[in-house]
Amino acid sequence: MKTQSIDTHPEAEKVQIELLRKMSFSDKFYLVMKLSETAMKLSKRAIARANKDLNEEQVNLLFIEYHYGKDLADRVKKFLEKRKDARS
Repeated sequence: MKTQSIDTHPEAEKVQIELLRKMSFSDKFYLVMKLSETAMKLSKRAIARANKDLNEEQVNLLFIEYHYGKDLADRVKKFLEKRKDARS
């Protein structure tokens, strides 16, 4: 089998692939969910570090803009503003 990763020893990769094949669907799904969660947290942390003046909501909106586009970020911002107004 051709190796998939240039920085992993072929034997280690073989073991990793075999372990993944033996995992149940729910275990694989959990692994994917945790990886996605980690990637999102790291992205938001990088945004916060680069924009120290932003609060958590602003960081989240910038995350949405970077990953899903300005249009969606603007719509989420309007939704949040309406929700705040309704609570007041």
